[in-house]
Amino acid sequence: MQLLLVPISTEVDLDPGFATLAEKRLTAALISADPFFNARRARVVALAAHARLAAMYEFREFVDAGGLMSYGSNLVDGYRQVGVYAARILNGAKPSELPVLQPTIFELVINLKTAETLGLEIPPTLLARADEVIE
Repeated sequence: MQLLLVPISTEVDLDPGFATLAEKRLTAALISADPFFNARRARVVALAAHARLAAMYEFREFVDAGGLMSYGSNLVDGYRQVGVYAARILNGAKPSELPVLQPTIFELVINLKTAETLGLEIPPTLLARADEVIE
């Protein structure tokens, strides 16, 4: 296996970045968690599909938008934890005295429609481990 890093950090980088992946005839990509990508979720998923990439994401929202699979923390649970912290601070707790929280809920989500479009067969053992399979 060979690792290829393609820096994409601006709107202008998106099309050329995914074109580079397609030109190199890569078959898989790991799209890192980033506010830039999160804000352009539908476009990132469409570009990955156009490049015929089996792309994995950190958040399930990309899979809901048509991405192949994700494994990562649950954003809704993270937002809930932020609300709990905000309530504690508004009720007088000192932020410096609050414990650092780590994500506690991780989920594997697989989109079988996308797998079929890419011509991929997901192993039954991986499907059995998934928290959700979109058919």
